[in-house]
Amino acid sequence: MVTKDITKITWQRAGLVTEPGRYMFRFGWLTVTPEDLAIWQQFPEAAFTLVELSDIAEDGREQFHLGAFELPLPPRPDEH
Repeated sequence: MVTKDITKITWQRAGLVTEPGRYMFRFGWLTVTPEDLAIWQQFPEAAFTLVELSDIAEDGREQFHLGAFELPLPPRPDEH
């Protein structure tokens, strides 16, 4: 099952998609909404949780949408 190996996805890993839609990846189908894109445009390093949908695509592959996202921690200044 894909979600054991891949639980988060970044914009870069999603191929820097520029349009909302349904995209095929090696782990299955991913639906990206306009709201998802807006977050990635504002926070390009955000990592979304992949949420598996209960239904299987017509081609037998799993389907996912983007759930909660995390932002990377800012670098800590040197503490001297």
